[in-house]
Amino acid sequence: MPAVGNVLSKGSTFNLADQEVEMRDRIWRYLVAPHAYDWFGDVAVEFQRTRIVPMSNKPLNVRKYYDWLHSTRFESSRVRYSRVEEDAVADVGMVPQTFKAICAVIELDRQRGVASNAIAGLEDEVSLNAAKRHAENRDAINWFVRSLRHRYESYDYALNHLLVETPHEEAISLNDELNTLAVHVEMAERGDFCSDRGDDDRGRRGGIKSRYLMSEPDEGLYRK
Repeated sequence: MPAVGNVLSKGSTFNLADQEVEMRDRIWRYLVAPHAYDWFGDVAVEFQRTRIVPMSNKPLNVRKYYDWLHSTRFESSRVRYSRVEEDAVADVGMVPQTFKAICAVIELDRQRGVASNAIAGLEDEVSLNAAKRHAENRDAINWFVRSLRHRYESYDYALNHLLVETPHEEAISLNDELNTLAVHVEMAERGDFCSDRGDDDRGRRGGIKSRYLMSEPDEGLYRK
């Protein structure tokens, strides 16, 4: 008898439910978002190759985004802060609907499990296909969660280094957006996709460490 992992790896023959189509589309749009194209493409390409793949244990390079920012010519050094903030805002904007879609699929898998256990006389193949689809859905969700963490850490790394390289007060509003994104990351990593918390909470529920930025002497110390 083949190992369970080998059997599951062949994929489910179930048709995709509407909820699964929606979730995959939302996750796909996040992975291939235009604002991340220049530096996040390696992850997206791997996802595109098979659409659903087991999550890799290979560490993701959080320096890649900053290296791209550093080497790209902008109109001024302040624009780099604006670019990071715009990217973080774009991510924050995509998260609530993606969470909602994931929540719907989690409930769908729960209902499948209940039906599979409660209905007598089902062929073994039906239960196996349900298990395969559950594994596929978890792989897609895990890709999203890992990518969300990677995006946040990349923005965080960039901000920390920009504060040393080209300090500007624009760091304050950027830091606010990263606090908001951090809330979503924390919710995703604990599997809290079905809660409305964090949608409009601008970082008051947690988030990244405070940063300090010294501006002109007469303006004193900026802190966030």
